[in-house]
Amino acid sequence: MKRLALALAIAAAPGLSLASSPSSKLEKMLERIDPSERFIQACSYAAAERIGHDGNPYHPDRAVMDSISPPVVRGNLMKGTGGAFRSGGAWYQFSFDCAASPDHMKVLSFDYRVGAKIPEDKWEQYGLWR
Repeated sequence: MKRLALALAIAAAPGLSLASSPSSKLEKMLERIDPSERFIQACSYAAAERIGHDGNPYHPDRAVMDSISPPVVRGNLMKGTGGAFRSGGAWYQFSFDCAASPDHMKVLSFDYRVGAKIPEDKWEQYGLWR
């Protein structure tokens, strides 16, 4: 529940960016959490921002890195196939590679592949919401 509250706060904060120089508001939010959770939150925010700015039909307002399955973390690299993002009221699966700075305050690279739309009858099972 703490993660959900933080994810909502980060996603709702205007003007936050995880580009090469994160805003001071985002940095302050991320500094308050454990580095392993910080890594998940930083990558989640980067996912929503990156997918939303690429030339595709999606405009995510939320992203969850560990919804369908947990990612594999090795040092400052996170890789997963069980991410989910919400766009236009629907959830979509995505796989990703996320690299962060050693303190997990900055996402250095983020690559993704969008998968299938997640059926609404699976949302509860995956911890997704309307």
